[in-house]
Amino acid sequence: MEWLTDYSLLREASIKMLIAATLSLIIGVERELKGKPVGLKTSLVIATFSCLLTIISMESALRATPVPGINITMDPLRLAAQIVSGIGFLGAGVILHRTNDSITGLTTAAMIWGAAGIGIAVGAGFYIPALIAVFIILLGVEVVAPLFFRLGPALLRRKEASLKIVVLQIEDIDTVLDYLKINHFTIEQFNIKDIHADFVLKHVIHLQLSSLPEEDALSMYRKIRKLDCVETVEIELLS
Repeated sequence: MEWLTDYSLLREASIKMLIAATLSLIIGVERELKGKPVGLKTSLVIATFSCLLTIISMESALRATPVPGINITMDPLRLAAQIVSGIGFLGAGVILHRTNDSITGLTTAAMIWGAAGIGIAVGAGFYIPALIAVFIILLGVEVVAPLFFRLGPALLRRKEASLKIVVLQIEDIDTVLDYLKINHFTIEQFNIKDIHADFVLKHVIHLQLSSLPEEDALSMYRKIRKLDCVETVEIELLS
């Protein structure tokens, strides 16, 4: 009940949670603009509650009343340690395994972990390090990484795409593969499945390709659709 009468403690705790929420909104906006699962509300909730648990953990340790004859020792960041391990379950929920070698959501999962870190840092009173961390993360994600992918080696700038191509004749499979290689598409994965549609045997080709940086979904579709043997085409850019 001491919290109800200690107005300075209430004010400090409120300021800490407001700072944590504000800094987390910066991460939330960055994720929101990119259409990722973790947006404004998720980042705000994670950082604010992480800050609250850190405050509770530290104040509980500082205000532990010694019992005569008993030596009580408490770790002031014991709850914060549980936040770091527990937040992994939430981060795992946004990681999607799309194909055998294509995984998305790792950056978003890391942002969840980072939002919890912001809450812990602010709750422990490390305001400036928390602010510097947010600045470094945004600088790296929004400036350095895109610049590196734009100006770095061509291998890093190649785009990946998942294709589903339907052909009628089995000989058409070789035609499609040769055409892709001629147009500088690198085949990363290859899968063929036979299906029966309208009493006709068709061959479905599932491909994961990497292409030149200037390629986009529309240009890839136009190139592949030029083949007379291709019945249908589905394209999804993975990066």
